[in-house]
Amino acid sequence: MIKNAILTQAEYYPTTHWDERPDPQDISLLVIHNISLPPNEFGGDYIQYFFTGKLDPSIHPYFQEIYKMRVSAHCLIKRDGNIIQFVPFDKRAWHAGLSSFQGTIRCNDFSIGIEMEGADHISYTQAQYDSLHRATNLIKDTYPKISLGRIVGHNDIAPGRKTDPGFSFDWAKYRQGLNK
Repeated sequence: MIKNAILTQAEYYPTTHWDERPDPQDISLLVIHNISLPPNEFGGDYIQYFFTGKLDPSIHPYFQEIYKMRVSAHCLIKRDGNIIQFVPFDKRAWHAGLSSFQGTIRCNDFSIGIEMEGADHISYTQAQYDSLHRATNLIKDTYPKISLGRIVGHNDIAPGRKTDPGFSFDWAKYRQGLNK
């Protein structure tokens, strides 16, 4: 269930990395991403710290490059299937960056961003697909402008700049599991 724009099955870990949508009624795109911190390593709370501006740059050399960035996603699905939500769906998370979908720029304005803990070349877990199916079905029910044709990867809205969710993301498996 989604209550007050938050998935009730998610752990809510609020961030200040969001702002108001220009049109809160136009939530019409779902963007699938991946992230791992440090790159290609899983576990820990580094992604949560990153999305909330609390990442300690002294922990890993890569963190020195990114710790000042102000980014977020609506949700993160961890390797074990647990979902963490950072931004209510009716607010604008900062996940898409420079982006365009079907000729409309600034996808953050009208999209929901879900990050999968993963990497382009590492398979996602069944628990992640199960959680993504449940979350997507609830999102589609709550925001009916999000149709199957309006569920995309970050690479689709930022081609040449982004590659996620990567070739390891099984789009057929994901789509077949929706609305079941």
